[in-house]
Amino acid sequence: MKSFALNGALRTETGKKATKAVRAEGNIPCILYGAGKVIATFSVTNNDVRKLVYTPEIYVVELNIEGKSYKAIMQELQFHPVKDTILHIDFLEVTETKPVVVKVPVVSVGHAEGVKAGGKLLKNVRSLRVKALYTNIPETLEINVENLGLNKSIQVKDLSFENLELIDNPENVVLTVKPTRAAAAAMAAARNGK
Repeated sequence: MKSFALNGALRTETGKKATKAVRAEGNIPCILYGAGKVIATFSVTNNDVRKLVYTPEIYVVELNIEGKSYKAIMQELQFHPVKDTILHIDFLEVTETKPVVVKVPVVSVGHAEGVKAGGKLLKNVRSLRVKALYTNIPETLEINVENLGLNKSIQVKDLSFENLELIDNPENVVLTVKPTRAAAAAMAAARNGK
């Protein structure tokens, strides 16, 4: 997991009025949680978090809040429903002993048999939720699809990764190979003996 340095300014006041004032200054209100409680309320600038938010990559954030350092992951983002600006960010403090739940992007590896036979590989989910120590979380979950035939799929229950626990529903389909119209027509013609 890559690291990302972020500086925050401690907020002494909380509540709607104080939060509105932070946003009026062009900053984003944030909360750092850890061990089931609030550790710090702070704010960050839009420019400082742009590379952290608008990327598919997973980062461990090296938070510096007015001299105090924390390791954290971005837990939740809240966007404005119309303007699409960031309204709020929740961070979760991470330690080397307590597992965390994170969404990790899914990447297919190899050339599926079903694609060679005229099918199309479909990715049903972009990421999977995993539970692990933050030091064990990979940047992507690589799934080998070489043996995936036409009309076949890979479900969450078919996957396992070292030092990771998959949290998603075991029945969820991750990847599948569907026949294209041309391949379906060729298969139907072959079945009918034409």
